[in-house]
Amino acid sequence: MRENARQIGAALRRTVYPPVAPFHQMMMDVGDGHRIYVEQCGNPDGVPVLVLHGGPGGGCYPGMRRFFDPDHYRIVLFDQRGCGRSTPHASVEHNTTWDLVTDIEEIRAALRIDAWLLFGGSWGSTLALLYAQAHPDHVLALALRGIFTMTQAELDWFYGGGAGRFFPEAWARFIAPIPEQERGDLIAAYHARLFGDDPRELMRCATTWSAWESALAVLEGEGRTAGPGGDYARAFARLENHYFTHNGWLEEDGQILRDMDRIAHLPGHIVQGRYDMICPPATAVTLADRWPAARLHMVGAAGHALSEPGITAALVAAMEELKGVAERG
Repeated sequence: MRENARQIGAALRRTVYPPVAPFHQMMMDVGDGHRIYVEQCGNPDGVPVLVLHGGPGGGCYPGMRRFFDPDHYRIVLFDQRGCGRSTPHASVEHNTTWDLVTDIEEIRAALRIDAWLLFGGSWGSTLALLYAQAHPDHVLALALRGIFTMTQAELDWFYGGGAGRFFPEAWARFIAPIPEQERGDLIAAYHARLFGDDPRELMRCATTWSAWESALAVLEGEGRTAGPGGDYARAFARLENHYFTHNGWLEEDGQILRDMDRIAHLPGHIVQGRYDMICPPATAVTLADRWPAARLHMVGAAGHALSEPGITAALVAAMEELKGVAERG
């Protein structure tokens, strides 16, 4: 699940910090033929915070830098394997959840960071939680939005018709490319086309897959928000479908909630839109129940997107509060 850069609007200009340019950019070779884009901005001597974008396959963009006080934070962003400026573009080879967790550790070591805060939404919240559970000693705190824990129930909600009952017009557009006899498993049906031999069918389905999520991202979008096209849609749809086809390579359904005891002591903020149609709030509530050190912020009149005014404000406030976290990095 992703954040759409084009949805960053007036709310960001009023609430977030002014634009800040990177002070360091690099392409890091992480093996397996992959090179990932990494950038840093803000205070080189500040408290490190890692920004994890959505998708899988979404990529980072400049608006993501603006949730952090650049005088206090050393802000690190990167494009995960196969998307954004990372290469090879849209590749699913050697591209799994655990490859990304390893990449994060390589970034941390390369930048000589002892421990950092994690900031992520949607799929970014999934990856943040999994990384933190694998490496709790290298995490100071987490600020998460639009919680997604890669369970079958969450996938069934969004790709099995649950969300479609609220937005039937957008759902009709999403299922249109798939013959009726294949609609019992839309992830599998799209997989066959996104990884098939017909480039026209691939791009048609990539655009339609991406548009379904964009349509439901913003509360006031009313299911009409247009999705991205071109290379972005191709990478986003292929990578997201690839990850969902394999259930994120988790050991079992519900692994993230199972392992919350590993990070129960870490401070956290959970920001959740009350009317999030992509990642319904029940998951955020369950996560908060299993995370004693975290605080749940349920934002009324908000959907999924990072750009929702209430969500934007809550995330900025969370990062202001986390300035009090011990400065070791």
